Amino acid sequence: MNVLDEQEFLAGYDPSAYPAVAVTTDVVALTIREGALHLLLVRRGQPPYAGHWALPGGFVQPDEDLATGARRELAEETGLGDERMRRVHLEQLGSYGDPGRDPRMRIVSIAHLAFAPDLPDPVAASDAAEAAWLPVDALGNRQLAFDHARIVDEGLERARAKLEYTPLATRFLDAEFTISELRGVYETVWGHPLHAGNFHRKVLSVPGFVESTGATTERGGARGGPRAKLYRAGDARLLHPALLRPAREEEIR
Repeated sequence: MNVLDEQEFLAGYDPSAYPAVAVTTDVVALTIREGALHLLLVRRGQPPYAGHWALPGGFVQPDEDLATGARRELAEETGLGDERMRRVHLEQLGSYGDPGRDPRMRIVSIAHLAFAPDLPDPVAASDAAEAAWLPVDALGNRQLAFDHARIVDEGLERARAKLEYTPLATRFLDAEFTISELRGVYETVWGHPLHAGNFHRKVLSVPGFVESTGATTERGGARGGPRAKLYRAGDARLLHPALLRPAREEEIR
């Protein structure tokens, strides 16, 4: 087909001849607050599911790609500026397109997973009645709008799994951190206590996982003792050997 044929085809193309489908983005945003893993949720202010908790999200605009739409929705709910948004890790989680997932029309959601340290108190957007960081352990049987319970479950499993074989745990921390603080991320996200000495040894044995800054904390531990060494994220993209969850280590044995 030549250029003229292509232009002629597009000039006569009628999108209304096909069923209408909309695209939204939903964000599973995680952070650690007061030693617990928290999830960002909004209480819907309008139907459908008015009054229900839901993931932050919305319709992807005609001039946006999927990642841009997800970042915009997250920024609107958290009030993060461009500088702090650059510190947020964002990746595509999956697509959700069950025909009955939204009562308004056929809507396909492209969900994203996001996490970062010290995310601020949320500010509900104009279409939400409330926004809050809720502890993951306290979600219980809370009914979420649409199919968001499934998306949350899959987002949590993705985060827990990625901590095994990637250095993304460092994205929950400030630029400089101690091995103890890094262990706290793993314990919080995995929900399991870890042996301090074994964890320290495993982390330092993985090439490129962390690198020393040459500095130490200003003070020693709560019980006194020497000041802890400070580290920063290394250049590794994958962890080899991987840091497996305790249950997974038992399976391998």
